[in-house]
Amino acid sequence: GVVALLEGSRPGPTILLRFDMDALPIQENSGSEYASENPGVMHACGHDGHTTMGLTLAKILSKFQGDMAGTLKFVFQPAEEGLGGAFAMIADGVLENPRPDVALAMHLWTPEPFGNVRVLEGPCMSSSSVFTLTVTGRGGHGAAPHMAVDPVLAAAHIVAALQSIVSRNVDPQDSVVVSIGEFKAGTTFNVIPDDAVLKGTVRSYNNELHRMIYRRILEMATKMAEAFSCTASMETIAIVQAVVNAPEPTAVVYEAAAQIMGEDHITPKRTMASEDMGFILDEIPGCYFFIGAGNDEEARFPHHHSRFNFDERAMINGVAVMGQAVANYLFGNR
Repeated sequence: GVVALLEGSRPGPTILLRFDMDALPIQENSGSEYASENPGVMHACGHDGHTTMGLTLAKILSKFQGDMAGTLKFVFQPAEEGLGGAFAMIADGVLENPRPDVALAMHLWTPEPFGNVRVLEGPCMSSSSVFTLTVTGRGGHGAAPHMAVDPVLAAAHIVAALQSIVSRNVDPQDSVVVSIGEFKAGTTFNVIPDDAVLKGTVRSYNNELHRMIYRRILEMATKMAEAFSCTASMETIAIVQAVVNAPEPTAVVYEAAAQIMGEDHITPKRTMASEDMGFILDEIPGCYFFIGAGNDEEARFPHHHSRFNFDERAMINGVAVMGQAVANYLFGNR
């Protein structure tokens, strides 16, 4: 990553401004004149726009350095898509020398129409984790299933049963996702395999709820496997925790968005997508917000799509809103 300090002429708070800058392993099919020239690598989430906004803010705010009461810490972060870049930069000391008082970050967001800003206090993006369930039986010939112990059948029932966790173990007012995205078993059509492997993800806004869900996944998988004379084991990887906005920084960003865009263009929505900015906000109070970048023409494809694009005018809004938030902190413009 890259870190740059812009120190004001007078003492004041240190504000960390974080911009992710990594791409995705996707072959771009946008057809745009600025499409990726690297095969299999594409900016399919707007991080090139984030980098542009960060550099633009640095250039603009440097002209007012003499009027600043405090310090700006620009952080250009790699590897957000791998959900490990923020953790690595924290381990390398990005939150020290100087230690920030507040951390701000934003994301160009095509699900939100151009001209709007999403900002709200509390959880705004979910925690995310990955689990692997291995269901073990005993292989055999497909023509003699009674001589085998079929892990495929057991795993199929587990996939269906896990959805009852969301509908029967979680308060309907809480947002939770339990999804199976990978089911691997066997190598040919007429052999019952020894094992079946399921991989999935859990997402929620509540860390305690997250832990409860995993207890239920293991319990349900174990009992369901036993019902089919199989066994089940589970491995988990905690990727990121929820992104939680602190009250005071969120109020500053909300005020800035209202000043720039108008209060009727602010929407208090959150998303089940995940972000490693949560690692930073677990250490430093701050706010993560979304700049509406969608339209019905060139910016109609979702994030992580091979034809993804965003309304470039949104970058102006992003610079303006974050710049106003900085001014409210460091220039006494509140």
